[in-house]
Amino acid sequence: MMKLATRTTRVGPSPTLQLTATVKKMKADGIDVVNFAAGEPACDTPDFVKRAAQQAMDAGFTKYTPVTGIEELKEAIVEKFHHELDIHYEPSQILVSCGAKHVLYNVFQALCERGDEVIIPVPYWVSYPAQVALSGAKAVFLQTEESSNYAIDPSALQACVSPRTKALILNSPCNPTGAIYDRKTLEAIAEVALRHDLVIISDEIYEKMLYDGHRHLSIASLDPEVAKRTIVVNGVSKTFAMTGWRIGFAAGPQALVTAMGHIQSQSTSNPTSISQKAAVAALKGPQDCVQHMVEQLNQQRQLMVKRLNDLPGVQCTIPSGAFYAFPNINVLLGRHHAHGAIQSPSDVANFLLAEGKVACVPGEPFGSNVHLRLSYTPRLDVIEQGVDHIEEAIQKLV
Repeated sequence: MMKLATRTTRVGPSPTLQLTATVKKMKADGIDVVNFAAGEPACDTPDFVKRAAQQAMDAGFTKYTPVTGIEELKEAIVEKFHHELDIHYEPSQILVSCGAKHVLYNVFQALCERGDEVIIPVPYWVSYPAQVALSGAKAVFLQTEESSNYAIDPSALQACVSPRTKALILNSPCNPTGAIYDRKTLEAIAEVALRHDLVIISDEIYEKMLYDGHRHLSIASLDPEVAKRTIVVNGVSKTFAMTGWRIGFAAGPQALVTAMGHIQSQSTSNPTSISQKAAVAALKGPQDCVQHMVEQLNQQRQLMVKRLNDLPGVQCTIPSGAFYAFPNINVLLGRHHAHGAIQSPSDVANFLLAEGKVACVPGEPFGSNVHLRLSYTPRLDVIEQGVDHIEEAIQKLV
């Protein structure tokens, strides 16, 4: 029998991608499923971005590029940080990778090793602990409270720090909660990081999905000393509905970015040439498509949260960013249906998929035993239909 590397025992497949694949198969089999599991915008990539890709193909831009990304794209990213966040980078401080997830993998591989610890606020995006584990490091979980909208308590953060702590992950706006960190919180986090010489990994992939007048603030913009300790992770996937194009990027300390580039050179090599040209167009082109998408998402957010809160016993805080609702379904635990008992969010999600033909992601992969994650990217009528199905299914529980 083949003996696999022990690192394969530390991770499993991404539960969100696995569920998305299940939904696609059900739809291919003719089963009508309302999909609230998808972690991507429902709208299409803007036409002007597609045209840039077509022009790149027509011009024969289909060969290898520099491993860390073409200069034109790096310069567009530098300009984005300067114009939008007043953060100043050189092109050599930018790494372009095959999506933000790939960027994060490169970060952990370049930064962490066995014996290191990485602090991860809970709830968290599903891949953070797995990627930390693959680096050989240990995830240390920082608990946050739904009652305080998942704010990070600086004293709780301090309590998580040990002599082995190497880094802290921030995700604002957050997947799955939609929570954001205000300036006061970020300043307190930065103070702890500077005091203990921690690297801050700031995942800002949902930066444009903000509501109720909130504006994005990167922790790297607080102070030059903080910027020296921060690697900012971003990309075009969510903002421009380009999830399949696989372009993410990092900006940060020269030594870390260089090391990440070396790792990338020996693994994937360069990101797709055509996608890089499309990303240039996205970053430098008209941004009204982004505003329009966020306006639509805001309407869908309000409807989704209202409908969920109308369900008996279900509680859902209003997310300030991203495009996920994270309802507390603790009231459903302990109930029964015709085929068994509901003991966990996974049981709830499986029940809703089987009984209501509604796909949502259970809370366990995000670090919660009392929540579900629902994407509100579908159209308003689809949200109405899906929550109707959830309500009908819940009424069958006793």
